[in-house]
Amino acid sequence: MGIAAPYHCRFGGEGSVRTMTETQCGADPVLIVGAGPAGLAAAASLTRAGVPHVVLEKENTVGDSWRHHYDRLHLHTVKRWSALPYRPYPRDYPRYPSRQQVVDYLEDYARHFRIEPRFGERVTRARQDNGRWVVRSDKDERRSRFLVVAAGYNREPVTPPFPDMNRYGGEVLHSGAYKNGAPYRGKRVLVVGCGNSGAEIALCLSEHGAQADIVVRGPAHVVPLEWGGLPMQATSLLLSRLPVDLADKLIGQVLKLSVGDLAPYGIRRPEKGPMRMVIENGRVPLIDVGTIGHIKEGKIAVRPGVERFTENGVRFVNGETHAYDAVILATGYKSGLDKWLAGAERVINDRSYPNRFGEESELSGLYFVGYRNPPTGMLHEISLEARRVAADIAKKF
Repeated sequence: MGIAAPYHCRFGGEGSVRTMTETQCGADPVLIVGAGPAGLAAAASLTRAGVPHVVLEKENTVGDSWRHHYDRLHLHTVKRWSALPYRPYPRDYPRYPSRQQVVDYLEDYARHFRIEPRFGERVTRARQDNGRWVVRSDKDERRSRFLVVAAGYNREPVTPPFPDMNRYGGEVLHSGAYKNGAPYRGKRVLVVGCGNSGAEIALCLSEHGAQADIVVRGPAHVVPLEWGGLPMQATSLLLSRLPVDLADKLIGQVLKLSVGDLAPYGIRRPEKGPMRMVIENGRVPLIDVGTIGHIKEGKIAVRPGVERFTENGVRFVNGETHAYDAVILATGYKSGLDKWLAGAERVINDRSYPNRFGEESELSGLYFVGYRNPPTGMLHEISLEARRVAADIAKKF
């Protein structure tokens, strides 16, 4: 072990914080892995509950992943329901804050709650030993009864092994490396994947003068960002209190009026409703921020699944072949938990995400925050999970 590091303990009035050593705190601090929105929310909630903790972060800043998202990104959820615990977004922020505004908010949040992560500490292994968690980083080893994993939903990019991809002579990059459409003006670009990132990247490319095509491999739910001036997130929050099938029936009626039939444009609606798709398949609806309009206007072409790459483009499953200057893979991420968490097979599903959220997992003392992305919004869910986790740990600490 290295020199005793400072930890956060709260004593006295609500919200007051004192920075103390582990010995002064009188107990091993809770260990939090990650200083993104989920890790910060967990830290602030534990501070509020008077529970000492230390945050381990592999990068050198809070909210590092938000600093590297594409430039056009704004929250698809309303700031009112996207704030972390105990601190709203600034009043002068727009309804849907930009990527940079989210970064600024996270920095302010860390300062306000005096969260001081141990930067540059990449966790390489976490295992249980006699009822305690042993967490090793590339700098130190720590032990605690409680481990909160908040290392990020989008940790490891997934790159499918498409046939003959090595033959292709153009540029191939994952959506995580995409910044903006300026370098692609006048070029033909294929976006593989029609999730929210893929759809918005295709829109960004089109807005910058690229000829963008997007692969929509199977049926997909599309919902408007707003309908009748009401954010779709508000509708989701209201319907989340209903039985799933009833909620899906009501949403279906809304989508018929607000989105209509997109089958003529190559986008078929799934047989399962949006809520059930999230629960059973982990697939959230595509929140339309303008992509569908560009598709209807012919500015973005919808393509079916990729069969294989060619030397200068892609052959699709319908037999068509098209040339592209670049291919952007919006093909998702994995949690990467199995790479460093011993016993991960007991707590994660076949999509690499935890079975339980915002509560103690199947392994004692282990909690996950930020690994669920429901229609009501990931940041909204993070706020709820962090409070529940802190309350549960505080009872046992």
